[in-house]
Amino acid sequence: MPADPQAGLIPPVPQGPDWPLFPDPGAPRQPVEAVPVGPEEQVVAGLSNSAVAITTSFDGSDILIYGAVRRETPIPEGPLDVIVTIEAPSQPLTIWQKARRFGIWVNTDRVDIGAAPSFYAVATTRPLDQILAPDWDNRYRISLPLVLRAFAGAPEVADTRPYTEALLRLRQQDGHYRVEEGAVTLVQDTLFRTDIRLPANLLEGDYRARIFLLREGAVIDAYAAAIEVRKVGLERWLYRLAFDQPLLYGLMSLAVAVIAGWGASAAFRKLRRA
Repeated sequence: MPADPQAGLIPPVPQGPDWPLFPDPGAPRQPVEAVPVGPEEQVVAGLSNSAVAITTSFDGSDILIYGAVRRETPIPEGPLDVIVTIEAPSQPLTIWQKARRFGIWVNTDRVDIGAAPSFYAVATTRPLDQILAPDWDNRYRISLPLVLRAFAGAPEVADTRPYTEALLRLRQQDGHYRVEEGAVTLVQDTLFRTDIRLPANLLEGDYRARIFLLREGAVIDAYAAAIEVRKVGLERWLYRLAFDQPLLYGLMSLAVAVIAGWGASAAFRKLRRA
């Protein structure tokens, strides 16, 4: 017999915990986590231009926004509507009221707006007040009166409504705020498209396009995309020069004015001699 009786034998494996083959029928049932379900209708959209280049000959740009409605179920009952918005970056501004003092017009009372976009356009399939409920408008800030985000500090006047209405009216007159009802074409409650014109005097920044699907006044899905607006070429160089080196920009502007004045004077002298 060998000296070690365990020699040549496989060492025993330590016994682990006993795992039941089936759940204990007496154990309480665990709650099943609900799987999040998305909206029955979703927006799938695209833009013709995701970047706008501002050059010396820039006179505006047309943005084509198109898309479709994706569904996993049959089309629900009720009319489907689409709202498309394009919004420029918001900036603070001051609204002044002018009054006549001693025969001249001067600024008197003012209202400081915390944030207001320099450009805002809304395109819809039908009149906005017929397809958008007020509570959903407050949530997403779609209509023009809700574009102005907040007041900067406590207003100095008792009633701020005339000031904000005047701002909206002036920007609508110059084309920077627009509501184009019926400008969105919707085909068979599935395909939609619209064209929104951007003005020539755009400010640089990251613009935002939003698309909303609505039924019975409620927003059922929303989609957002960015539009980059930047100056390029000579416009970009002059813009950066004015902010980075204002003294050099001022001297260069003065030199251009002197040369232009001298050139015009010389041309008139030659015309008189002729």
